[in-house]
Order: sequence, then structure tokens, then C-alpha cells
Amino acid sequence: MTATRWLAEYAWLPDRPEPTADVLIEADGGRLTAVAPLSAGNAPTAGVEVLADAVRLPGLTLPGLANAHSHAFHRALRGRTQGADSTDSGRGDFWSWRDRMYEVAARLDPDSYLALARAAYAEMALVGITCVGEFHYLHHGPDGTRYADPNAMGAALVEAAAQAGIRLTLLDTLYLTATVDGAPLAGPQRRFGDGDVDGWSDRHDRLTAAPHARPHALIGAALHSVRAVPADQIATFAARNEGVPLHVHLSEQPAENDACRAAHGVTPTRLLADRGALTPATTAVHATHLTSADVTLLGDSGTGVCLCPTTERDLADGIGPARRLADAGVALSLGSDSHAVVDPFEEARAVELDERLRTRRRGHFAPAELLTAATAAGHAALGWADAGRLAVGARADLVTVRLDSARTAGVPPVGAFFAATAADVASVVVDGRQVVADGRHLTVDVPAALRAAIGAVTR
Repeated sequence: MTATRWLAEYAWLPDRPEPTADVLIEADGGRLTAVAPLSAGNAPTAGVEVLADAVRLPGLTLPGLANAHSHAFHRALRGRTQGADSTDSGRGDFWSWRDRMYEVAARLDPDSYLALARAAYAEMALVGITCVGEFHYLHHGPDGTRYADPNAMGAALVEAAAQAGIRLTLLDTLYLTATVDGAPLAGPQRRFGDGDVDGWSDRHDRLTAAPHARPHALIGAALHSVRAVPADQIATFAARNEGVPLHVHLSEQPAENDACRAAHGVTPTRLLADRGALTPATTAVHATHLTSADVTLLGDSGTGVCLCPTTERDLADGIGPARRLADAGVALSLGSDSHAVVDPFEEARAVELDERLRTRRRGHFAPAELLTAATAAGHAALGWADAGRLAVGARADLVTVRLDSARTAGVPPVGAFFAATAADVASVVVDGRQVVADGRHLTVDVPAALRAAIGAVTR
């Protein structure tokens, strides 16, 4: 990989409250080797010739954006659970939506999952996402029978990310029961289960070796939720995954909290804490319905929280306590979850705007805080601590946003997260390689790929 140079009209550098003008960026071997604001008097490393060779990046250049929580197959549900397309005329709740989701889950096999995930990840690349955390529990055949390769579905996701040109953390998920009180998996859920934590470990250990181990992919772990993992197996699971990215759905629904209290006498957060599952390597997804004590437990344990505002909005889940979590020391990241919307700018500004709805006050998160949630914090939650910052030594991920579109014209660069949309992403570089140019994916016809892949698994 040869050295590459770019000249960003504006770039958002680490620990700065707003973007900097005229920044020369150099990379070699997929790593940033120089990030020099020319307005500060920094001379190019090889004089005027360097500037002549640099690729101009008009607009605002950001570090790569991270999608810390994805269920790739949910992309097939977009627009199919609303209004006339929904069996409940767009009403219902999370649980009725879940029934529709299970219908799609039952139809997938390794080949159709590869096609769908490739298209979904390519759509993510188009909007500036350079790394995705895939919360993966579609392990086996529709009746629960293992494939000849027990990780065939996970391997499809790893390959899909490679073809889409982004990095992946495969959060291989433990999913054992249907309810908090231990009801067995039934119907499409049977393909999620491994019997017990030992069965999961046996299959998961094979993911870390060839042919599944790939340079663009990390293998993490996930505990689906307290309703899907018996309490007596949580501690074993946490101990076996110490130090690796470990994600868990937490308190997304009040019903989950009520069932946990009824079965165990404590909240889901306390149940996880008592069993050693809350650590600095853990990310709790959603964390929507927390008590004050829950917030303190998350902060004191160093656990991160991934907010998924557009999904939480779409499913009428509620608004999580984002500011209280941040004030307790919780690192916030962002995810698109069900892919009802894939737009990291919408996710980021929703963190602030949802707080405004709750409190009827403005100004809860500074723009730089939203940038961190969308970039460095998300990458760290996925085990890629060397990404998400425009700094020497970091991965050469560059996302350039237009400042001359109908949405962003006249907007100061610092206001991009409150004005730009996914459609304003013009250029995306991942590990030094161009993936998106002029708003188009260089190797995948994304609309056509999505139409074909979704059509194959929906009726």
C-alpha cells in the first residue's frame, strides 16, 4: 500500500471543540503518518510538491464512523412493519414487531445471509461507517440443526464485510432461553441456541481460527439479554470472555425489567453486575429503562452504553437517560440496530434532541461529544481502539461530508451533526483504501444489491 496524501478543507481533529481548516493528512500502510493543520504554520513534509499531489477533500472530513450495534438481517424489515404493510396497521409494540423479524430469520441460509449482509454493510459504507459491530445470533439451520460448518452464518457475515469494504466485530451471541424463567427456545428461535454455555464456547472457539479469522474482522462475544441466558450461566460466560468486547441487550423494555425482578428480585443491571458481566470491556445496548442505581452501577464498572435512537424511536421503546449516563462516566456509542434508518448523523443528533424532548431544554451535548460517540467511542466498544481519531498512528479512515448540499449550504462545519444526512457523505476511505467516491460505492451497486437480497427473503 503506497503513501497517500489528502488536503481536507476542514477536518475534525481530536480534542478540539470544532473543525480545523486546511489540514494535510498523510497515510502509509493504512495508518495516518501526518495530520498537519497548514493554518498553524506546519510545513508539508516535502514542500509544495506534496500539496500538488494531495487529493482535495472539499467539505468536512471526519474520522471513520462506527456502528456499534447491528442486526444485518433486520434490514429486510425496513418499511414492512408500518402502516398498510403491517398486520397491525402500524400499531402494536416491540413484541409484535419481533414476530415479523422472526419470519425473516426463518428464511435465511448462509448464501442469502451473505447477500443481504453484503448489501447492508455496503449501505453503511455509503454513509461513512467504517466499522460495524454485528450482534450475531442466527447460528444454525431453521430447525436448530447445525450446519456442517457450525459457523457458516458467522463466516457469511465476515465475508460480507470484506466485500463491502468495512471492518467488522462479530459479536457472537449466547442465546439459550426464550424467557427469564427459562422457557425453551421454540420456532425460529431454535436456530439461535447452542444448548448451554459450553456448547456456545465450543462453537465460538472455532471462530477465532482459520478460515474465519480475517484481518478486517475481530471476534467478540455477546450475551443476548437476561431473558435469553439463565442467571447461573452468566458468570461462566463473563469469565470466559474476560477482556474481549462483550455486548448485551439491557433494559430495552419495561417488561424485561419486570420479569427479571419477578424471577431474581433485582434489575437486569444488578443481575449482570453481581455475576461479573459489567466491566470496561462490556457495552450495554439500549439501557433505556434504568433506575438511578443502575446508572451508578454502569458508571462505576466502566461499562459503556450503545444508544440506538432511531430504532428505539421506531419501536416506541422510549428515551434512554443519555446525559445521566454520560455524567456518571459512561462512554456512549451509537448503533443502527434494526436499520429502520442507517444514518449516523441522525443517530448522533438524536442523542441531543431526545434529551430536549424529555427535559424541554436545549444544550445537553456539545457537538464534539456527539462526534466522539459516533467515532472513537464506538470503535473502542468494538475493540478497535486504534480507530476513530484523525491522529498519527490511527487507522486511515476518512469520511468527507459535503458542506455545499441543500442541507448543509451555509452551515458552519461545527454544525454538521445537526444539519447533514447520510446523503451528504461524498468520500469514504477505510484503512487507507477508497471505498466510496462522489457518493457512490466503488464495488457494490447498493440499491440493486439491496433489492435483490431483500426480495429473496421476503414474501
